[in-house]
Amino acid sequence: MIVRVVLDTNTLVSGVISAGGPPRRLLDGARTQAFEMCSSTVLLAELFEVLSREKFAARLAQAGLTPLSIVGELRRMAHMVVPDNVPRVIENDPDDDHVVACAVAEQADFIVSGDKHLHSLGAQYKGIRIVSPADALEFIKAV
Repeated sequence: MIVRVVLDTNTLVSGVISAGGPPRRLLDGARTQAFEMCSSTVLLAELFEVLSREKFAARLAQAGLTPLSIVGELRRMAHMVVPDNVPRVIENDPDDDHVVACAVAEQADFIVSGDKHLHSLGAQYKGIRIVSPADALEFIKAV
């Protein structure tokens, strides 16, 4: 069974800047195709914008990375999705609607996020579980 996963921007940023922990292990799992990572151009554009912030510049430079190189690698690793529509689901953070739209379009098994707005939907949305990085790792290991 192939597990389809949408990694929210906060999970991807944590995975990129942290040497260990569940977000980094999820990125490593995506690299080894332990699951199918799904994304969209909108989500990768948001990631590029976040990683381009001054607060990440020194850490990325120290690792020999650029926002463009990171997003390029993720684009090659991910199954890219073009949602038909972006429903208004998260009133307090419309950017999160793109995460939901990507997951629905791909019929993902999980949205992995630490974002309180996404978790405010409850444990799932239209049958797609919304889980923390640690919970996602536990499920992927069990498959």
